[in-house]
Amino acid sequence: MNATSADRLSPLLRAKNLAWTGMALRRSGWTAVLCLALGLVACDNQKVARLEEGVATEMDVMREFGVPLEIHREADGSRTFEYTRQPAGTANYYITLGTDGKMSALRQVLSQPYLAKVQPGMDQASVRRLLGQPGKKTPYALKREEVWDWRWQDGPTPRIFSVTFDEAGRVVSSGSVEDDEATRTR
Repeated sequence: MNATSADRLSPLLRAKNLAWTGMALRRSGWTAVLCLALGLVACDNQKVARLEEGVATEMDVMREFGVPLEIHREADGSRTFEYTRQPAGTANYYITLGTDGKMSALRQVLSQPYLAKVQPGMDQASVRRLLGQPGKKTPYALKREEVWDWRWQDGPTPRIFSVTFDEAGRVVSSGSVEDDEATRTR
């Protein structure tokens, strides 16, 4: 194709591209509204269902979940993408991509097995790495403590998991209570 015919096609291709982009934006706008209406959990379930371990690539993960909050480099060369739904949601996802570029694991870390791993004496960095970004951090200057909270779902019951750190940044205590605010709005 010579430069002249490419120049003639260029506006046509641009117009098609603009029409497709506009349609995609309208569709994604409705998808966003639908996600808000149905709640993040329903949308997350659909995203998770579209990702298959050993098949999904980094691009697939980012297409479904977007840019990760953090990327953790693992000792074996794999990378773990962190996606948080805090402070309003009840999930923190860790999606691991192996050295082959394929998804090797997808975990929702705000669940009983992970929460049970928080033990007295752990430092803040270890807790942060285990559970992901907390929904809220509250310092108590007079007590020389800081409390981190995560919203999570224990079956049908919305809960808040709290970890109390001392002034050295070590876990003093942890535990869950029913999320009264979420219960009132149901």
